[in-house]
Amino acid sequence: MSQIASESDVSRQSVYLHFKTRGGLLLALVQRADERFEVKEGFFAALEIGDPIKRLDACMEVWFDFAVKIHPVATDLIRLRRTDSDADTAWTDRMSELRAWEHQLIQSLSDDEALSSDWSVDDAADYLWASTSIQIWDVLYNDRSWSAEKISKVLRRSIAKTLLQ
Repeated sequence: MSQIASESDVSRQSVYLHFKTRGGLLLALVQRADERFEVKEGFFAALEIGDPIKRLDACMEVWFDFAVKIHPVATDLIRLRRTDSDADTAWTDRMSELRAWEHQLIQSLSDDEALSSDWSVDDAADYLWASTSIQIWDVLYNDRSWSAEKISKVLRRSIAKTLLQ
């Protein structure tokens, strides 16, 4: 907090008054990234698409475009969350919100009778949440040297084939 205050040219007390804790600062930073890149707006605009196949694809495209932008910070939070409760709180907050958005998407697919009968809404949402995780994205990007475009294309296609009728 001292380093942030110093580099921001404000007092440490000002940082603590505004954010209360280091965890509050981390949470504000990751929430600000969501706002700055307008991921929620993009996701919910895609959620309004009438055709369920196009809706799923558009929502996933929004998410995977965002994943590229947040990848460095997200991988740090993932690494730190096992030993840092503030990082865990920030990560859990963001992933809980993503899970809720994806649950809404799956519910909309089910309502349109586009979700495969093999899936319950909750299980399909869990599958989608896991399939769109930064961890999977990171393995394909760093360990397998896939481009961001290839990751998006392949995962969107495989998710659609798995979840839709």
